[in-house]
Amino acid sequence: MSSPSLTLPSRERPAGRRRILEILGALAIAATYVYLVLNQPADITGGPGSASALIALTGFLAGAVLLIAAVLPTLPASTLVLIPVALVLNIVLGQFVGSTLVPFYLDAIGTVLIAVLAGPAAGAATGALSSIVWSFFNPTVLPFAAGAALIGCLAGVAARYGLFRRFYLAPVAGFVTGIIAGVVSAPVAAFVYGGTSGVATGAIVSAFRAMGDTLLAAVTKQALLSDPMDKAIVFTIVAVLVYALPRRARQQFPFIRRHRVLAGTTPSDAPAKGGAAGPAQGTAHDSARNG
Repeated sequence: MSSPSLTLPSRERPAGRRRILEILGALAIAATYVYLVLNQPADITGGPGSASALIALTGFLAGAVLLIAAVLPTLPASTLVLIPVALVLNIVLGQFVGSTLVPFYLDAIGTVLIAVLAGPAAGAATGALSSIVWSFFNPTVLPFAAGAALIGCLAGVAARYGLFRRFYLAPVAGFVTGIIAGVVSAPVAAFVYGGTSGVATGAIVSAFRAMGDTLLAAVTKQALLSDPMDKAIVFTIVAVLVYALPRRARQQFPFIRRHRVLAGTTPSDAPAKGGAAGPAQGTAHDSARNG
């Protein structure tokens, strides 16, 4: 009779420490974002050699490390292997699309993928890390690390609350995420960078400026035009990717199982065993929950 009372605190304490690390990581990223908006350091785009760039790198990196430390005990090896792949995917697509005349970014596919597979904290860490790594090749993206982390967090929240269980809800979640991310990133783009780094998005900002808008108004309008559609496309692509995975592969991710992120996911803490037993177990759990 005494064993439950002895084991329960041992589960709660690690969960409490993880929550504290998540909060500290989010605060570090948010504080760095506020610093950039309030101080508007123009030298940040000159590379990591400037003081403001070092402050931004330190703040964003500290936040990302804290978030990873929070979720690391819960991440399977498959997720750890995917995070570097996600970083490369973000950078390659973002760099390529940003140099075209397409008014989108597509630089968050890797971030959203990790968020759907591993949750909000892992998604936020991936978003921040991708901007940090990318900034060594393109310093202009560093100020947007907070927005990238926010996209990962919101994608994970959308996955946790079932918006990927119905395929048509994924682009809706992406559209809403794009609105929020656009509003958050607009002050950074306007005050720190003076516009946007993409060719097509920069042209849209210039068009609004020619109509008499202030820089902030022009960048915000451009963000509200581009970001919602961009994130709707990104969320849809990620939904296609995760549903294309074999069911056994999807069940290897604890976050997907625990929160029933995808349609047909077995709501248990252990992956389904056996070829025919997996679907049967999922049906039994669904019947118990619904009946």
